[in-house]
Amino acid sequence: MKLSNIPQRYVIVFLTFLSTCVCYIERVGFSIAYTVAADAAGINQSSKGTILSTFFVGYACSQVPGGWAAQKIGGRKVLLLSFVLWSSTCFLVPLDPNRVGLLVVARLLVGVAQGFIFPSIHTVLAQWVPPHERSRLVSITTSGMYLGAALGMWLLPALVELRGPESVFLAEALAGVIWSLLWIRYATDPPRSEHPKAAAAGFGGALLPTNVNHHKVTHIPWKKIMLSLPVWAIVVNNFTFHYALYVLMNWLPTYFELGLQISLQGMDSSKMVPYLNMFVFSIVGGFIADYLITKRILSVTRTRKFLNTVGFLIASAALMVLPMFRTENGVILCSSVALGFLALGRAGFAVNHMDIAPRYAGIVMGVSNTAGTLAGIIGVDLTGKLLEASKLVYSDLSHPESWRVVFFIPGLLCIFSSVVFLLFSTGERIFD
Repeated sequence: MKLSNIPQRYVIVFLTFLSTCVCYIERVGFSIAYTVAADAAGINQSSKGTILSTFFVGYACSQVPGGWAAQKIGGRKVLLLSFVLWSSTCFLVPLDPNRVGLLVVARLLVGVAQGFIFPSIHTVLAQWVPPHERSRLVSITTSGMYLGAALGMWLLPALVELRGPESVFLAEALAGVIWSLLWIRYATDPPRSEHPKAAAAGFGGALLPTNVNHHKVTHIPWKKIMLSLPVWAIVVNNFTFHYALYVLMNWLPTYFELGLQISLQGMDSSKMVPYLNMFVFSIVGGFIADYLITKRILSVTRTRKFLNTVGFLIASAALMVLPMFRTENGVILCSSVALGFLALGRAGFAVNHMDIAPRYAGIVMGVSNTAGTLAGIIGVDLTGKLLEASKLVYSDLSHPESWRVVFFIPGLLCIFSSVVFLLFSTGERIFD
């Protein structure tokens, strides 16, 4: 089938799926490459936590500006700019754990650049995706994150072993360039629609940045957004989701290496299973949500609450029991359940941006993703400090008690945030 015969919205969804895949390969890749290089250089766990969390500082700073820029000049252009910036940084900056200042600046730049990605994607998808396809197509896009993490965990340790940690940066930069060329070639803005039903449905060309010569510039209701309880329900759940995800993504390699005394390079493809599970569960969650809504089995509000609650509560249980398992297979099982059901929960809180504010989806995503980024800063850095403290008590990190509090914290957050979403979320459109 020719690409021209495929509906353009599906081309856009596929390309945004690839974009999330590539950017998560970069995130996992840095964690793997830096862990190997830092351990070889004798860098302590607290310092590792600081470097790993630096990315999220830059990422947090650009979330809301990214949503604003996407709203004003178009998500398609902002998304391309993001990829050009972060892939260039990966190509130009060497990986040397002893050059702390250079690494901090580089990770800040990559964080700032990637901070524009998800607000831009949500702006683009709000323009292209009709409401009855929203859950599954958005879930397909975001599932790229987990496939990227899975591919990174599978392929990049072998690349590090064959070519050294620096080769990971070059591979990631190349992937970013290839995606950028595909986006330039195949991505377009949707045609403007003057049909009132299109605008009322909350998608299509009516959401494109307005031309000041013909239309009044859209006013962004910042105060209403920041005071909205449904928005804060999304924010709280985004924080929890990313706290759990980033702690596992950045510290699971260390848990295998130092907690279980298992080399990542010596593990088989099982190390990619947790992220592959997220990929599958994310897509399944989107299809379940659309089925429940279109068949009128549950309302949009109840569908979002149901999937969010089931996902987060099961993930909570898996996180809390994870350090009790002292084998490779046991840890793979627990982390797979935790991450898989967290991904299922995204069919609740993550798609909810477009339910309540389709016109301002990029803005609301920027606000909630700022909270998710703060979770990365806090969680990744705090974990390093907790592990350093545990070493003083248990001598090394192979003792299971050294890791118990690390996984107990996100487990408790999952319970709390699911309750918040049950109480305050809605599937109704509340921003015109």
